[in-house]
Amino acid sequence: MAKLSLFDRRRQRVRTALKARSGGRPRLSVHRSGRHIYAQIIDDAAGKTLAAASSLVKGQKAIGATVDAAAQVGKDIAERAKAAGITTVVFDRGGFLFHGRVKALADAARENGLEF
Repeated sequence: MAKLSLFDRRRQRVRTALKARSGGRPRLSVHRSGRHIYAQIIDDAAGKTLAAASSLVKGQKAIGATVDAAAQVGKDIAERAKAAGITTVVFDRGGFLFHGRVKALADAARENGLEF
């Protein structure tokens, strides 16, 4: 077995803890790259993505990788979750630390009605 990177070990640890306490709720998964930030609400039981949002907007100028862009993505994912009938989720930060853009996305999602 290959040695996992610190990021991958942290991601495994977070995901395992989430599965233990999710209670069947969908998972709000966040991915952060150097240029963009992405969020998906995933139903693990069915293996389906229920809602998604990102800073990469097709057909428009991308809003980039700033804290403001992350807050906009958090607002968008909360609105799309409401439209899909989802009010409570469990937050999956992956291997990313909970500060900066990831925290801005989570705070904006909470402010716009998503509970976690």
